[in-house]
Amino acid sequence: MDSLPGKPLSLLERLSALLSREPEDRGELMALLHSAFERNLLDADALSIIEGTLQMSDLQVSDVMVPRSQMEVIGVDDAMDKIASFVIETGHSRFPTVGESKDDVVGIFLAKDLLRYFVGQEFELRDALRPAVFVPETKRLNVLLRDFRVSRNHMAIVVDEYGGVAGLVTIEDVLEQIVGEIEDEYDSDLAGDNIRLMQDGRYRVKATTEIADFNTAFATNFSDADVDTIGGLVIRALGRLPQRGDTVILADVKVQVLRADSRRVYTLLVEHAVPVADARQA
Repeated sequence: MDSLPGKPLSLLERLSALLSREPEDRGELMALLHSAFERNLLDADALSIIEGTLQMSDLQVSDVMVPRSQMEVIGVDDAMDKIASFVIETGHSRFPTVGESKDDVVGIFLAKDLLRYFVGQEFELRDALRPAVFVPETKRLNVLLRDFRVSRNHMAIVVDEYGGVAGLVTIEDVLEQIVGEIEDEYDSDLAGDNIRLMQDGRYRVKATTEIADFNTAFATNFSDADVDTIGGLVIRALGRLPQRGDTVILADVKVQVLRADSRRVYTLLVEHAVPVADARQA
């Protein structure tokens, strides 16, 4: 493909030239793309996005969902003041709303609907709920993304083969497999936002949390001579890139990987492996 004299080739033109010989399989395609990166025809971000897009058809909802145990829900019979406090504490925009248990999802509550309550309009929680969308945990991510786009839904409840709730998945969870972690304007690099106390007493920690901040929060003494972040410390302890569900014990701290993909680790679940009181007595 020729270009005008003096005019640089576009990305599409450079890729077309690179792929003039059709690759036989995905492995060969990836080898060509990595070759393009090494020859500065693709930058690192473009390569990462293409890799993520190609991998989506190999991933299922169960690979990226928030597991049932970590779902933050509101009760359909909860008082509105309690719901408002919980919305502020968690910072989410959508909440599964349940009856007697997490298996009894009656709808999805949007945090913005609280405005009607606080300005004094007539408000009934059950009437404000959006219908919940249910998807099997074996559904492919590329199919789910298409469904999200067509239906304009942003959240789905994941069910297992027996019909029980296995977790939840959002459109952000899916898109992060392509572009990496998405942070909105309310996310911050402050340690207070990197380390968040959950309802069950454990902590949700961003993998990018610096070792010094982690040491301060958990009274640990990890060295930052070789790695800068707690995610790097977990990778070094495992000797490989972590997968969701991997667990390591670092000193007296138990760290479980909540969210990771084939390229990086995003979120960790942290708790003391030995209760603090018992550790002091030992």
